[in-house]
Amino acid sequence: MANEYYKLIKKIRIERGLSQADIAEKIGIGRTTYISFEQGKAELNLSEVIKLSDIFGISLEEIKSGLKPNYLKYKQIILAFLRLKEGVGGKISKTKLAKLLYLADFAWFYKNLESMSGMSYRKIQFGPVPDHYFRAIDELFEDGVIDIDNKTKDGAFLIYQTRSGEREKLTELGSSERKLIKDIAIRWKDKRTQDIVKFTHNQLPYLICGDNEIIPYSLITQEDPEHVY
Repeated sequence: MANEYYKLIKKIRIERGLSQADIAEKIGIGRTTYISFEQGKAELNLSEVIKLSDIFGISLEEIKSGLKPNYLKYKQIILAFLRLKEGVGGKISKTKLAKLLYLADFAWFYKNLESMSGMSYRKIQFGPVPDHYFRAIDELFEDGVIDIDNKTKDGAFLIYQTRSGEREKLTELGSSERKLIKDIAIRWKDKRTQDIVKFTHNQLPYLICGDNEIIPYSLITQEDPEHVY
């Protein structure tokens, strides 16, 4: 496991007001060793990383990716796409929406070398998707912010924003992020779900990674500019 994740751990530790000595004691190593870890000069073994996972309440996959997910922002990105009403009848299939979110995160990384939401995307059969995607959709539905039409002829789940959702403020999104989301939505407005699935499956990040593997954002930087979204 590469030690790039030390940056994430250091950031979270500082945000929570914990000292280096506090964390060193909790995971059972010396303060000097822990300081070396936060400087990127030393590695932690698996048991120590597991203890970090328990202390900070984040998964091993999130630690390994070095990303700090912004779950609220991720849900607001979902609403931003739905608010543009670029799907058929203002509705977007659940699968297509997942791909639009992926394109937004990876295209933002392509331009800024950071993820828009901080989510970790996993390679599954139907494309790259974060583990939190289905949970986010369920929660937005339960909160009455979105609705789901599952009575379509082809059995697809079509998602759309409710009036309550239209009143939600997208406070986590900056103007540049909103513009990219809009550009991606327009690019894929009249395309079928199968088209965007094929597009993301043929991108370098998806092709290189193994099944169920977390997809490194850095792979998108090797993609042709015309094939980012």
